[in-house]
Amino acid sequence: MKGLSNSRNGNGIAVLTVICCLLSSGGVFSTAVVRAETKQPPNIVMIISDDQTFRDFGFMGNKEIQTPHIDRLAQQSARYVNGYLPTSVCSPSLATLLTGLYPHQSGIHYNHPPPGNGAFNKMTSRKEYENTRSKSFRLIQNVETLPRILASHGYRCLQTGKFWEGHYRNAGFTEGMTIFQPVPGQTFGGNRKLANGELAAHGNGDWGLKIGRETMQPIYDFVRDCEQKSTPWLVWYAPYLPHQPHDSPKNYFDRYRDNPRVSKEEIAYYASCSQFDDTVGELIQFVERESDARNTLFLFVIDNGWTPGTRPMKYRENYHHTKASKRSPFEDGLRSPILIRWDGVTKPATHTALISSVDVVPTLLHAAGQGSAAQKLPGVNLLPSAKGAAKLPADRAVYGEIFPGDATALGHPERDVAHRWIRKGNLKLITAHNANAQGKTWNDYTRGDVLFDLSLDPGETKNLIHDTSQTAALAELRTLLNAWWNPEASD
Repeated sequence: MKGLSNSRNGNGIAVLTVICCLLSSGGVFSTAVVRAETKQPPNIVMIISDDQTFRDFGFMGNKEIQTPHIDRLAQQSARYVNGYLPTSVCSPSLATLLTGLYPHQSGIHYNHPPPGNGAFNKMTSRKEYENTRSKSFRLIQNVETLPRILASHGYRCLQTGKFWEGHYRNAGFTEGMTIFQPVPGQTFGGNRKLANGELAAHGNGDWGLKIGRETMQPIYDFVRDCEQKSTPWLVWYAPYLPHQPHDSPKNYFDRYRDNPRVSKEEIAYYASCSQFDDTVGELIQFVERESDARNTLFLFVIDNGWTPGTRPMKYRENYHHTKASKRSPFEDGLRSPILIRWDGVTKPATHTALISSVDVVPTLLHAAGQGSAAQKLPGVNLLPSAKGAAKLPADRAVYGEIFPGDATALGHPERDVAHRWIRKGNLKLITAHNANAQGKTWNDYTRGDVLFDLSLDPGETKNLIHDTSQTAALAELRTLLNAWWNPEASD
């Protein structure tokens, strides 16, 4: 979609000259030139880390990991250090960043729609696979998304990196890299080999996964073209980093190899985190050089957490993630700092109130002058707090849900949900659903409901569900959680 044709100067300011005729005492008219400055909608850069635990940044307290570029971004940003994600796996978490909806609201609560990842691999026809998987794309096609709304108001919107919804146009991007086609020779993701040996798109980004790992050029070309044509733009930068395989160039491994405070399990993961950080630095420096940084909003968030465990993988120096991180209802999977930098508009400061990634879309819509489109969304606009004009409520509750990677049906999240969770203040309740005959929910994260006091027990080891001193608080959390979404009441 072509952008707006209105002109912009380098600062994105429209200048209105008003000639005021003032009668002087000598009867001579003089003129006064009045400049009325009208900000154009800001350019937007969404930077999304793929599989990184919330504490693994310098600015979040990790003294060994090297993330200087993201740390610099944090210094310039409104820093929300207690951000949460509604779920701890990539596809539904990314869908929230596109739609502003919780997974049970958008219907995108899975990585793989029916019949599931294993069944897809057993198919013997690429056509059958693509036709079957494409049935789920109607979910993103039939909902308002951030890029769809912005594109309808003159923005050009570029998709790069991780994207699970087929062709980039399905989500309303005007341009993009992911086209739901296999990528011959790509070894770090994006492809699926069917039972007959035929290559198909895995479903997680295909050609888009080259961004950051092999090239940044598509973003550079896009931004330069938008700037030349004076068109506001959105960049979705969601590289397959630091996602496994942790196969960074040797120099990144060397940063940690001889550090006695970095375990052998952390080396490859930290190396990938630093590689990702360097790409973020390149992207920000490019925008600062080639565009108007004062009319650009940078937003940083993680899609889900990932903590290295002790079980090795076949790929060199890689380890499986801990059970309590990715996919789980625990803090290492669900937490994310959220950074908002808009020079001259937002103020660098640390905010400790609880927020959620459901707040990202309404915040960006308000920034782009489309606040009315955010009215029906469940999240809140973070800009007043980011500007220092208002404080976030200290008693806000945040919510989420955990599902298996494969969905058994479209349109029925209640059939698959394994856990719901709520945090309010220091208390966090996790409820269990759809247990089997042995009382196990998917992945056996908990046996029944659990309650934690995160101020006293950040590792979530002491279950207070039967503590009588928590009876009233527990009842409140259950009421709030059911008001948010009660799967037993769903059709």
